[in-house]
Amino acid sequence: MHATRHHARIHMASTTANPPAGNPASSGKLKRIALIAVIALGAAAAAAGGMYVFLSKEGVGHAAAASSEPAPLAAPVFFALDPLTVNLQSDDGAQHYLRVGLSLKLTDPKAQEQLTARMPEIRSRILLALSNKHPEDLATPDGKRALADELKGLAEQPTQPGNQRAHVDDVLFTEFVVQ
Repeated sequence: MHATRHHARIHMASTTANPPAGNPASSGKLKRIALIAVIALGAAAAAAGGMYVFLSKEGVGHAAAASSEPAPLAAPVFFALDPLTVNLQSDDGAQHYLRVGLSLKLTDPKAQEQLTARMPEIRSRILLALSNKHPEDLATPDGKRALADELKGLAEQPTQPGNQRAHVDDVLFTEFVVQ
C-alpha cells in the first residue's frame, strides 16, 4: 500500500508540473491582440509626432503672441487711504459734511508704489472733487457709484506729463457719512 501511495504522489506531481499544451487558437488570438496593440501605439506615436511638428511650425508665431500676453494677475491688494472729511456744497444754506473712507483695489504690484509716492497730490485731488459735491448727488447708490468712478480716474491720473498712470481696479467705500 505504501508503494501505491508513492506512485500516486508521483503521478499527481507529474500532472501538475506539466500542464497540458495551450489551445493553438488562443495563442493566435494573443499574437493578433499584441499586433493590434503595437499598431495602435505606433499610430498614436505618429499622431503625436505630427501634432508636435504642426504646432512647432505654427507655434512660432503663437509663442511670441503668448509671451506678449500679460501674466495672470496676482490676488488683489487693497490700499487704504486715511478717512477724508469735507464740507459739501449746499443750496439750502445749511452746513453739510461728508466723511468718507476709501480703499483702492489694485492688482498691479507697481501701482501701490506709484500711489504711495503721489499720495499728497491724490488726496488733494480727491478733497477738491468731494468738496464740489452736493448732498443730493451722493444720496443714491448710482450717485455713490459715479463718485467711485470719478475718484478712480483721479487716483489713476499721472501727476506729471509723461508719467505712467497707476492702474486702479476699483474704489471701495469703507465709510460713507453725509450729514
